[in-house]
Amino acid sequence: MSETVKTSLLFLFVGVLILLEGSTNFLFFSGSWNSALVILNMGLVSAIMAIGVNLQWGFAGLFNVGIMGFVALGGLAVVLVSTTPTPGAWSQGGVGIIMALSMGAMTLVAAVATMRMMPAGKLRIAVLLAVLILGFVVYRAIFDPAVAGVEAINPALEGNLGGLGLPVLLAWPAGGLLAAGVAWLIGKTALGLRSDYLAIATLGIAEIIISVLKNEDWLSRGVKNVVGLPRPLPYEVDLQNDAAFVAKAADYGLDPVLASTLYVKLGYSLLFTVVLLALLWMAQMALKSPWGRMMRAIRDNEVAAEAMGKDVTRRHLQIFILGSAICGIAGAMMTTLDSQLTPGTYNPLRFTFLIWVMVIVGGSGNNFGAVLGGLLIWFLWIKVEPMGILLIETLTAGMADTNALKVHLLESASHMRLLTMGLILLLVLRFSPRGLIPER
Repeated sequence: MSETVKTSLLFLFVGVLILLEGSTNFLFFSGSWNSALVILNMGLVSAIMAIGVNLQWGFAGLFNVGIMGFVALGGLAVVLVSTTPTPGAWSQGGVGIIMALSMGAMTLVAAVATMRMMPAGKLRIAVLLAVLILGFVVYRAIFDPAVAGVEAINPALEGNLGGLGLPVLLAWPAGGLLAAGVAWLIGKTALGLRSDYLAIATLGIAEIIISVLKNEDWLSRGVKNVVGLPRPLPYEVDLQNDAAFVAKAADYGLDPVLASTLYVKLGYSLLFTVVLLALLWMAQMALKSPWGRMMRAIRDNEVAAEAMGKDVTRRHLQIFILGSAICGIAGAMMTTLDSQLTPGTYNPLRFTFLIWVMVIVGGSGNNFGAVLGGLLIWFLWIKVEPMGILLIETLTAGMADTNALKVHLLESASHMRLLTMGLILLLVLRFSPRGLIPER
């Protein structure tokens, strides 16, 4: 069987699973098009994340375990770009926050300049400590009252600076730019590390990013969340109150509530598919270009590539920024889909481990494999729990409903996700070590 036919059949298989989810109420399928579209939309977003990770790992061999942080930065971009400015926030403390952050940045610059310009010795250490301590004191003196002023503004609903009030679709590329900027800062310091140390560094930095989002209410409202974000499509309740839409739904024999949810989810599916296809096309063009061949040469043998005059560190930085930017775009898309930013929901299991499973199962180094892995693994991640309940009910059919073992197993069905993901990973690594669609 040719690779093209095999790839087509695998994508057809995933498409059939999603169609069965929407049309069939049998076994673990729900028979709900709402459920099918929810799975499809998050599968498309996950596929975009997988493309970003595949660029870093499949093209360059960079082991990034901080995917969660870049996805969260994409979500933050939606708040900063699309929400309206909080009335009075800038006059109450916004300007002071910017001044304090600038002061902090200047302190770091001064510290670096001190290290470079002064000769080693006790005097340099004393000057460095003086710069850092003075800078920190001034920073806190400006920052703390400014933050208190902003967070005191209607804290139940606002308490943050807000955003620029721009169209939400502009937040998607902005999410990529924000993630790319942070990736540049990380890459300049961490890409010189060995692969295992790079993984630890990126994981730690991702946790720092999430911690900032959870605790800096002036920026992202912390764990109070930012809800009711602008959307590129109308809210369902607005459609249900639109007489023309209700009449149109009635013409098709649909309930307005069902019609509005299907309309919005289908709209997102189309938007996400366009973005996915555009990024997939660009990734394929990059893979086939001289730049892509050079990246794979560096991945396979850094020493030989460096001996041929290639700047390995610079190329690693490029691919790290590109992959992180794609994850940032996906994070912005996901936050737009949810219509809210919830920093407490970002966790390494969902936004790092699962994305790596998608890349490995789909086929590291193959962009189509990354997309397939994103769609397939996300479908299984969602449907494994009802599969587990069905399996447990079948195996315990002879037990009473009040049996302690049966009750415990049914309550633990959600844990089948972790078991299943591990099992899938082991089976793929055993029987198809290069993934379902291997690199060619």
